[in-house]
Amino acid sequence: MWGARATGGQGQRSSRMGSLGCPQVIILTYVLVALELTCLFMRFSVMPYLTRQLGLDSVAFGYLQTAFGVLQLLGGPVFGRLQCPASLALVANLVAAVLSFTCIPISTKGAGAHAPAAPPGRPEAGVFDLKAISRLLLWPGVLPVFLIKVVSGFPSGLFMVMFSIISMDFFQLDAAEAGYLMSFFGVLQMVIQGLVIGQLSSYFSEGALLRASVLVFVVVGLAMALMSNVFHFCILMPGLVFSLCALNVVTDSMLTKAVPASDTGTMLGLCASVQPLTRTLGPTVGGLLYRSFGVPIFGHVQFATNVLVLLVLWRQPLPQKTDKVW
Repeated sequence: MWGARATGGQGQRSSRMGSLGCPQVIILTYVLVALELTCLFMRFSVMPYLTRQLGLDSVAFGYLQTAFGVLQLLGGPVFGRLQCPASLALVANLVAAVLSFTCIPISTKGAGAHAPAAPPGRPEAGVFDLKAISRLLLWPGVLPVFLIKVVSGFPSGLFMVMFSIISMDFFQLDAAEAGYLMSFFGVLQMVIQGLVIGQLSSYFSEGALLRASVLVFVVVGLAMALMSNVFHFCILMPGLVFSLCALNVVTDSMLTKAVPASDTGTMLGLCASVQPLTRTLGPTVGGLLYRSFGVPIFGHVQFATNVLVLLVLWRQPLPQKTDKVW
């Protein structure tokens, strides 16, 4: 009786909160993500020039980015002192929050979906439930793929968190030119992730795509160690974006398929924590490497790391592509 009332109450709440159909919800979700990323990259673009005006060097900028990564991991909102972009980001995020609260259904799965609930007797996992996270990582086939996701993508993450400094010091770009370059990066990401990866996934297995992404990482790392200007970077950027998109899409798919349906949300949250982790450790490590060795060190690290990952992938069998039936 109580379960029926709870289910009925949730259904009424979903009908009240989710006034849009499934296609409209998907479109709105893309709009909200676009707003969030626009504001985020607005901060990324402006902050290096502001810190340079305040007299901070690359290492101090790395410490600042690490502090932001720690706050991002804890979920605390951080706003800068730069009035126009910060205010615009605040307003846009408030609008996005209102839209998500009023238009997105409580449950995005239909009432007839067969996704099972958590097994009876299992306590609900908290936000920082280390026991639940350890249980997921020790699930068969999860830990190797998760480590590949973290290790293979970390060198490119180092480069990307330091890119704003590199664009000023190494490429000698002003704020507008750096913005155009980031826009080019965003367009490439949309095209490759939305079109190329989808087409390739219908012809090749997830294991083949994962190996291809790591192999392209190796080639891009070697090219990055040899590049000397922004034109060289524009040439290697499609390969870098392809590797990043393929790595994230394939590993997320493999990890969510490897765990029961009731743990899919927890696994997606664990996957999403990789980027804040990179933004926490990357700026400090990247700032020290950049000051000591220059831009080529990022290519060397990416090349060496992904060669090792590729060797492991060549010897370690990956779980086959299966549909989740839990």
